[in-house]
Amino acid sequence: MTSLKKTARLAGLLYLILDIPGFYSIKYVPSRIIVAGEPVVTAHNILAHEFLFRTGIVSFMICNILWIYLVMALYRLFKQVNEHQARLLVALMIGTVSIGFVIELFNISSLLILKGEVMKATDPGQRLDMAMLCLEIHRYGMAIFEILGIWFLPFGLLVYRSGFIPRIFGVLLIIGGIGYMTEGLAYLLFPGYHPAVLRYIGITYGVGELSIMLWLLIKGVREPKQ
Repeated sequence: MTSLKKTARLAGLLYLILDIPGFYSIKYVPSRIIVAGEPVVTAHNILAHEFLFRTGIVSFMICNILWIYLVMALYRLFKQVNEHQARLLVALMIGTVSIGFVIELFNISSLLILKGEVMKATDPGQRLDMAMLCLEIHRYGMAIFEILGIWFLPFGLLVYRSGFIPRIFGVLLIIGGIGYMTEGLAYLLFPGYHPAVLRYIGITYGVGELSIMLWLLIKGVREPKQ
């Protein structure tokens, strides 16, 4: 139990730390740079705040690296509960992280295009269109990234069956995984309704992630009932 508690608290600490670059790159930087329906303004913001834009890219990469360490800690914590589900958790999470790294290439590409470091023979209007295309691909990539929140399902099942973490947290994680998938699918299928979906769905995975993070960080694990 002592070893499990240390592993659980390490997982909780990693979860807390990665939330900082995650929020910065996914929420804060886009709110300062991206203006929906205004490509010229967005392009101006990227060039005027290039360093901020670059820090968003780096922060997201740091977040993804921390996710790898987190999922390995979770594997150590839950492999004795169900080896198959623990491996599925790792596989889905590594797939999610891989997509996260790939889609950031489109943010980098948009910056290079707008600065004229590539596509030098094209006129500014064409470069603007291509840069906006890269940003749009990045947004759709984030939707796929959210759909792969399906990794919350094996995570929730492992928590539910563990016996050393309250089952309610497992239920909340499963609901959160469904919320992530719903949000991603909404963007792919009904992009016009995505803001409304996000307003109501975001709380599902927010509550699940926050509750399990705090439990792991503060409590760790508890003695299973005989």
